[in-house]
Amino acid sequence: MTHKTLLEVAVPTPLTRPFNYLCPADISLPVIGARVVVPFGSRELTAMVTGHVDELDESIDESKLKAIIKVLDDAPLQPPSFHKLLTWASNYYHYSLGEIYSQSWPALLRKGEAAELQPVMQLQLTEQGKLTELDELKRAKKQQQLLAHMQANPIQLPQQLKDNDFTTPAIKACSEKGLIELVEKPLAQPCSWNESHINQDDKLVLNAEQAIAVAAINDKPFYQTSLLLGITGSGKTEVYLQAIERVISEGKQALVMVPEIGLTPQTLGRFQRRFNVPIVFLHSALNDKERLDGFLKAKQGLAAIIIGTRSAIFTPLLKPGMIIVDEEHDSSFKQQDTFRYNARDLAVVRANIENIPLVMGSATPSFETIHNADLGKYQLLTLTKRAANASTASHQLIDIKGLQLQSGLSPQLIELMRHHLTRGNQVMIFLNRRGYAPALLCHECGWLGNCQRCDANYTVHQQYRYIQCHHCGDQHAIPYQCPGCGSTQLATAGVGTEQLEHTINELFPEFNSVRIDRDSTRRKGALDESLNAINNNDYQILIGTQMLAKGHHFPDVTLVAILDVDSALFSGDFRASEKLAQLYLQVSGRAGRASKPGQVALQTHHPEHALLQLLNDKGYMAFSEVAMKERRVAQLPPYWHMALLRIESHKGDLITAFNQTIHDVAMPLLQQIGSKDHPLRQIGPMPSPMERRAGKYRWQVIFEASTRSRLHAFIEALQSELAKHKSSHKVRWSIDVDPIDMV
Repeated sequence: MTHKTLLEVAVPTPLTRPFNYLCPADISLPVIGARVVVPFGSRELTAMVTGHVDELDESIDESKLKAIIKVLDDAPLQPPSFHKLLTWASNYYHYSLGEIYSQSWPALLRKGEAAELQPVMQLQLTEQGKLTELDELKRAKKQQQLLAHMQANPIQLPQQLKDNDFTTPAIKACSEKGLIELVEKPLAQPCSWNESHINQDDKLVLNAEQAIAVAAINDKPFYQTSLLLGITGSGKTEVYLQAIERVISEGKQALVMVPEIGLTPQTLGRFQRRFNVPIVFLHSALNDKERLDGFLKAKQGLAAIIIGTRSAIFTPLLKPGMIIVDEEHDSSFKQQDTFRYNARDLAVVRANIENIPLVMGSATPSFETIHNADLGKYQLLTLTKRAANASTASHQLIDIKGLQLQSGLSPQLIELMRHHLTRGNQVMIFLNRRGYAPALLCHECGWLGNCQRCDANYTVHQQYRYIQCHHCGDQHAIPYQCPGCGSTQLATAGVGTEQLEHTINELFPEFNSVRIDRDSTRRKGALDESLNAINNNDYQILIGTQMLAKGHHFPDVTLVAILDVDSALFSGDFRASEKLAQLYLQVSGRAGRASKPGQVALQTHHPEHALLQLLNDKGYMAFSEVAMKERRVAQLPPYWHMALLRIESHKGDLITAFNQTIHDVAMPLLQQIGSKDHPLRQIGPMPSPMERRAGKYRWQVIFEASTRSRLHAFIEALQSELAKHKSSHKVRWSIDVDPIDMV
């Protein structure tokens, strides 16, 4: 049957198949790539038109098809390349295409808002205002001052006038007198920048390795993935900036992706100083309106450089020229719930589809990226020297066995801190645990403050007198008596950044300290204020978590101390050693980044551990070579391929029933799809490392395969078969392809 008004629509539901809808006669046929509002059950959903259907399947009863309610876009919301990208993501991550489309849009577009930039209004001086003498307003001082300001600055945004303390009544009075008028600010021409918009005075002189890297990146202005492997402080950002110059000169756009904690004012400032072009920043602190504006400016070619975190990979560009992924190893590029994509991997696919260069930079690349470089899929560019003649920091392991520690600080480290501080330098103490202490217990009966909804302890926050579970957010006031025996002998166990700050203030009262973690930077602007104060040397001792340890340049920091990382040496997570090595090298990179020599001290009960010795003596790449050989022998990623099936329910018996279904369904499929030469392997079902979180029981099953194609064929078949069983509808389950977090 031929039907010109039949549409294929991707609807944001867990169902992976597309749906057919009719376009009624009173609605213009929407273009492919337009949003439409459709009825779905009792709801109305914003969906995406993915095709016009000419032939209706004979098995479908046309009389039962529903009609779309409304068309939201006259033109495609995203370029055609995005349909390829999101379809690939749907197939690779085994997730509904409709939900992927929906999650790729800013929240306001999901709610049906128009995909149009709202006009920006500005105040401008009228002809009458130009001719009016200031003395004519001598009886209205505020109006006189405003007119003088506008005669000197004929065009002003309303906010600019408010920033200069001009009041609304004065602005209104001058408008009514015809001296100024509110007009719509004209939009700039799309992609109208060129080489004249590059600030040549801000450019740094490249060393030989940096120059080779920039030349290699710009040598091929089409698809090519380059791994920029540079030690911390080697000037990777300067390489990015000079590579982007070609993109700006050609009137194209660059997408720069960074981890959330890497979006620092220092990084953003460098891009703004180098390029006199519109730059959009996309991150979690933006409100819905700001995020939509950034999305639309990039789409319409009104932003030359887009700097954003994980979700920025879904930002459409009018003239894409380059993608850069900084700190490509960072786990924050992996979405950990709902649509579990890896933005780094999607960047590779997107760059390939759009035929543009991709640059991935890191001092500690992920093993998957190293493996792809070894296979020749990625071009390897190395920076082995620190920029501006800065020296490489020295490393020291401090054995703390048998030592009396003061909130985690050994006597040797305290003396080392004093040595650096008395010479006018700054010291950074890294402890990746916020709060005062990770546990509260009773000295009399041994009661331990456990979260009632998770298999985890409450963390003590002494400053605000509460205990909180950092997994589900459950929070209570610190009890005065033990709930078990009534004793008042309650004590904390372990050390957090809050306690560390208190102890350091007692040990070094003559120096100022600052703590930077999620608790101390909740207020908007608090992080920027602290960072500016650090750069002004208002603080000499810096205490913090990963928020402080990555992406910052503090030229006066000469000592970095790392506390309490021993647990990672003996973790059950096969990625633990890789994560520890990356953390160690990244944190170490904050020391001695300018002319002053740096020192790194790591406290440990196991200084003889092979991982620490290898990192200390030979560096990250030597460690990765050894660790990757172990991965190959153990048949683990990146040599084998993995997917994780996660199961959640408030009722344990429902999980037990579903586990039996998985066993009954998976075993035949493993034998059918796998083979002797290309085996498939199942581990589990088994409880997750944290079996209970937020009141839900959690189990998992690991599937591994020697070839990626067989793993995906198995997952597709498994999803289809599990959906047929009633037990699968009574629990929440999902597939995580290439999992990063096994907890």
